[in-house]
Amino acid sequence: MENGLRTVVNSINGASHEDGEWRYKRLFTPGPLGVSLSTKEAMLRDVGSRDTVFIQLLKSVRASLLRIAGVSGDTHTSILMQGSGTFSVEAALTTSIPRENPRVLLLVNGAYGKRMIKIVKTFGIPDKDVEVMDFPENERISPYRVEERLKEGREWTTVAIVHCETTSGVINPITAIGRLVKQYCPDAVFIVDAMSSFGAIPIPFEESHIDFLVCSANKCLEGVPGFGLAIVQKGALKKCQGRSRSLSLDLFDQWETFERTGQFRFTPPTHTILAFHQALLELEQEGGVQGRLKRYQENRRILRDGMRELGFREFLDETHEGCIITSYHYPTHPNFDFQDMYRKLSDMDLVIYPGKVTQANCFRIGNIGHLFPDDMRHLLSGVRKVFEEMCIPLPLSD
Repeated sequence: MENGLRTVVNSINGASHEDGEWRYKRLFTPGPLGVSLSTKEAMLRDVGSRDTVFIQLLKSVRASLLRIAGVSGDTHTSILMQGSGTFSVEAALTTSIPRENPRVLLLVNGAYGKRMIKIVKTFGIPDKDVEVMDFPENERISPYRVEERLKEGREWTTVAIVHCETTSGVINPITAIGRLVKQYCPDAVFIVDAMSSFGAIPIPFEESHIDFLVCSANKCLEGVPGFGLAIVQKGALKKCQGRSRSLSLDLFDQWETFERTGQFRFTPPTHTILAFHQALLELEQEGGVQGRLKRYQENRRILRDGMRELGFREFLDETHEGCIITSYHYPTHPNFDFQDMYRKLSDMDLVIYPGKVTQANCFRIGNIGHLFPDDMRHLLSGVRKVFEEMCIPLPLSD
């Protein structure tokens, strides 16, 4: 039976189906991301949501997340939330923003910061109580500008920021900004969307004064999609009882139920949590956050050197050192068409993503997930082949 299941897994270890055969796709994207075969295999078990085994596994997963974050269970807790990462971002916002006299400051330099604006607007908070500080997509959020705004003395209740803005690949200075929030608005809740960074980029929780950090089971933790998670400062969370504008997305209620029963309030994604448990074991075996960071940095180095040799220009300048995802300008050659490039690469089982920046035509290549240096070299070889087919000489001349 187990051999038969392994045969099935091996046959579907990919994302495309053609002529009756499944083919393995390498995903060079910001998510969803490829995961290891052993992580996929972990989902082949069935387990009841109220079984003792599953409850113990949930307890282990929640404790592991605190270890990865480098925080104590005395001061912090981890909360799993069904749905995509955006569900957990919305859960953090709806749970933490007061119903009375909310004053929300959103720091935005990309599409995922803008998504937080859309989320907050759905709560019906008056426009006068929500302020957006906009920054260019190719620049970090400026601590200096944030400090100047905080100095003006408005008593913000909530400040939110994206750590790695995968619109472009910018890594924002959350530690510097968290210190400023604590200095000028000590009672404000500081929310960090670390969807694409947690698990690979070290995050100093205490120094950054983070109250709510949100992440996905997929991304750098290399589980499968299906739920998100929040790592929360308990003191901040305990003030949030009754605030949520949503039943399903109430992080306080979710936490209280975990603490009281060890279970989810509503049907949990059991199979994806089994996979996540395996993914966390593999993160530990790789050397934890530093070990995973080392692999992603090597992936990034190979991609950067190879694409530079081929003449591609990055959207961000040399001052940015992120290793999560890279945005590249479109070539100016008249034969270039992104959809044609995308299709040809996909036919070679290499999947990249279109751009998300608004000020330039770009495409994006991710370095995270179950990718290794040889995968990056394989992608570069594929790019060379595709441009040869498109009759665009390399290296590019622009």
